[in-house]
Amino acid sequence: MAIQQKSRQSGIRRKFSLLSLFEAMATPHALDRYLELVDPMTTVRDLRAEVTDVHRSTADTVTLTLRPTHQWRGFEAGQFVQVGVVIDGVRHTRCYSPACSQYRADGLIELTVKAHPEGLVSRYLHANAQVGLVVSLSQADGVFHLPTPRPESVLLISGGSGITPVLSMLRSLLDEGYSGDLTFLHYAYSEKDVSYRAELEQIAAEHDRVRIVLAYTDQTSGGDLHGFFGTEHLNAVAPWFAEARTFLCGPPGLMRSVRGVYDDLGLADRLHFEEFAAPAPTADADADGDVNFSGSDVVATNSGKTLLEQAEDAGLTPSYGCRMGICFTCTSVKTSGCTRNVKTGETDTEPHKKIQICVSVPVGDVEIEI
Repeated sequence: MAIQQKSRQSGIRRKFSLLSLFEAMATPHALDRYLELVDPMTTVRDLRAEVTDVHRSTADTVTLTLRPTHQWRGFEAGQFVQVGVVIDGVRHTRCYSPACSQYRADGLIELTVKAHPEGLVSRYLHANAQVGLVVSLSQADGVFHLPTPRPESVLLISGGSGITPVLSMLRSLLDEGYSGDLTFLHYAYSEKDVSYRAELEQIAAEHDRVRIVLAYTDQTSGGDLHGFFGTEHLNAVAPWFAEARTFLCGPPGLMRSVRGVYDDLGLADRLHFEEFAAPAPTADADADGDVNFSGSDVVATNSGKTLLEQAEDAGLTPSYGCRMGICFTCTSVKTSGCTRNVKTGETDTEPHKKIQICVSVPVGDVEIEI
């Protein structure tokens, strides 16, 4: 046994030595840059995915099925991935949550993307995604997922495109044979805006212990509920909600309403949520000082916007992904000065510290390595 283990370890070391040799020979470009010229899905280190199916179930959404390369390590229901596409020669990255079960047998990933009016990547995918498109992909990340062991009762609440991570939770729980109380409450403008409506109706028909509730805010007929979220909706669909664990993802209005109700009832610790909406701070009219982008020898007058926005206004192109403080792609080193986090309101004066420039605004003079 010891001899076999030593042999395997020796084999692994030889493979890494050969890989290092090939990469050294490929300098100045990474080996994957050459391999992608032959086949974009043949990679040594880069994680990518190929679109194998495209489906448009509503007017403004597109569902993509992706086949990831061998580096993919799977995900937990509720987590997100970063998807990158090249638009006009520039790679742009955004965060999306898989909608499929984490136990999907074929190893494929399902993403449903809503085309937002200001969404560069979402609009591009909605209009141009086709079978064979290869995108960059990150490993799954995020703390929004079901706990282990599973709670005795689960309430899933979603709205709009926020359906994807909680649908993944629903599908995963069904694959596990979950036997506790389970309600899925989804909000949409009308029935035509509900992604996966046919599947949800099928789940409701096939699983007696699963309650599927569709709530329409603009449609007064059909569906199960009408209007906006409130305690009356909670009591109607899950009277046991106080003892349950609730998982929430949706647009800002729904998020605020649910969080407000749970706070008022003293149940904030039983609510788990994921926000996929960028913070919308207004520029500080009283902003002063200068922002020194030391990596580019550019100095700009502080406009009160986030450091990412100010860098772009100054003609710089820093890396970023989600633009909402989730993915940490935009992390840069603040050399000096004070910044404020627009999501938490907290200020930071520590020098030589990595910060997320998409959710950080300068307070006075700031020097940042961009």
